[in-house]
Amino acid sequence: MQHGKYRFIVGFLALPLAIYAVFVISPFVQAIYYSFTDWTGLSSDYSWVGLENYDRLLDDEIFWKALRNNLLLLLVLPLVTLGLGLFFAFMLNVGGKRRRGAVIAGVRGSGFYKVVYFFPQVLSIAIVAVLFRYAYEPTEGGALNGFLRAIGLDSVQPLWLGDPDLALWCVMAVMVWCNVGFYVVLFSAGMSSIPRDFYEAALLDGANRFTTFFRITLPLLWDTVQTGWIYMGIIALDSFAVVQIMTIGPGGPDYSTEVLSFYLYTKSFRDGQAGQATALGVALLIVTLIFAGIVMRLGRRERLEF
Repeated sequence: MQHGKYRFIVGFLALPLAIYAVFVISPFVQAIYYSFTDWTGLSSDYSWVGLENYDRLLDDEIFWKALRNNLLLLLVLPLVTLGLGLFFAFMLNVGGKRRRGAVIAGVRGSGFYKVVYFFPQVLSIAIVAVLFRYAYEPTEGGALNGFLRAIGLDSVQPLWLGDPDLALWCVMAVMVWCNVGFYVVLFSAGMSSIPRDFYEAALLDGANRFTTFFRITLPLLWDTVQTGWIYMGIIALDSFAVVQIMTIGPGGPDYSTEVLSFYLYTKSFRDGQAGQATALGVALLIVTLIFAGIVMRLGRRERLEF
């Protein structure tokens, strides 16, 4: 009977595992192998060069700039996006004035606000990048500088994407705008499942909204927040489309918006150095795994259930 059970399990798992091995694991293994070669990506001829591609990365100034930009995105983007998502979700669900018969209530029209916040999710990232590229234009047609002129700040006309000190922050702002709505809806769904009795007991003890957020809402949503942090980290380590479409160069000015994913693209398709590009890909994979491991480790805590 036990042997029949194992055959049944293997029969169901064999095909999915085979597909996963062919289409997921195999490309990773091939990429790692090609990172030790001088493959151009345009020919089947290549030779083994060992760690030469990785040695070049260590001496590549552009690689270190791209890595620095990715790490800055990795630190700032999840923090700002998830922080805003939690704040807006809390206000929509708990932050309104108390109404008769309700212990807690969200702001009026919260359903409408959720639709508005979620709207950027239905837009393609390419469309969003193009729209904001024109909004950041420093000429008279740029929406942001036009707004500054309209309120009398004619002397304040930043170059936005043309300024090395501002360009990366402009890219971050677009990525936050694109993603925060999803987490507002996600966290709102989690908050709506928290029993109202918890809030009622806290309010009877004299707790305010600040206390209830950090003592009730955040601990009970911690698993969701932790998962969202990992997803936002992966988005921060990618950011290819926004950099490709919005920035000068792209990746400029002066590599101020260069990221590993775009540098990988240029190395492979512009410079014909696929072996070097796969070494970049392996480096990006290592950074992603380290980030996920750190978040899972630091975010480990006792699971709260209700």
